[in-house]
Formats: sequence, structure tokens, C-alpha cells
Amino acid sequence: MQVRKTSIEGLVELIPRLFEDERGYFFESYNKPLFTSLGLPMDFVQDNQSFSVKGVLRGLHMQHEPFAQGKLVRVITGQVLDIAVDVRPDSPTFGQYETFLLDASIANMAYIPEGFAHGFVALQDSIFSYKCTNVYNKASESGIRWDDPDLNIDWGINDPIVSEKDQELKFLREVFPDVAV
Repeated sequence: MQVRKTSIEGLVELIPRLFEDERGYFFESYNKPLFTSLGLPMDFVQDNQSFSVKGVLRGLHMQHEPFAQGKLVRVITGQVLDIAVDVRPDSPTFGQYETFLLDASIANMAYIPEGFAHGFVALQDSIFSYKCTNVYNKASESGIRWDDPDLNIDWGINDPIVSEKDQELKFLREVFPDVAV
């Protein structure tokens, strides 16, 4: 497994070794001892999966303590542009984000630690899978508007399909009024 560190502490891309032949392919999407040896000790308690048609944008979602979630994300089919925004108030990279082009054909994944807002846009019809380090808790649910001008994220598409719920999320300054953006 290859690990690509990003400019934001704790946020990494993982590229597994694919074993391919005329029958198809095989790879390990999660191996606890291997991940621990790579400095990624995590304890997953919930798996989620969604399907999105091309052009759907989901996010930017997060959960507040004590239900903050780390996520290991990948696509099973298709391709998405995945975004992780650092919303850890004491972080030197608060308000910065990283993008990952998650592609089923290479089976790459991103690990997004607790303290990040997360979203993605489907560049193709896609099945998106993620393992979480904490259970979902509706009362702790929050998020940041996908089109927040302070973040200025280039999602790579025009006119995404965004749910009404995601259109009503607050801007970063509103969610974290005491932190300089």
C-alpha cells in the first residue's frame, strides 16, 4: 500500500496494490495491522454506502464532538472529486482543504480524520463507500456550505445537483465565529 501525505496533518491518500489477471482484480481495502504500521491506527464502528448519479454534490458534512467521525472513503464504482476541509479550530491549516480524485479503477482511498468537513461530487455515476470511527448522531450533525466564498472550492463542474438540506448549511464563519478564516 502506498501512502501519500498531504499538506494538512493527518489527511492522507492510500493507494492499494491491485492484483489483476484475466478474471479481474483483488485488493485489501482495509487491514488493521497494516494501517497501524503505517501510522494510521483507527477503530471503525460504522460502514456507509451511497449511490450518486453524475453531477450530484454531497457535503460538506461533519459531526461535532463527542460524535466526530474519522472516515476512510473510496468509490466502489465510478469516480468522484473528494474534498476534506480542516475545521479543527486550533489547527494551523484551519479552513484549508485538500482534493482527492477517487477512482474505482485504481481503488485509491482517502483517510479523513476527525475535525474535517467532508464532501464530494460525482464525476460519473458512483457508488461511494466509507468506514467511520464513530456512529452517526443526528444532534451532532453539522456542515459547511459547498459554495462558501471563504473556501473558494473548485468542484470541477458547473451546476451541481445539491440537496435542499445541503443548500441550507451555514458558511464556515457562521459555524466557527470565534476562529479567523
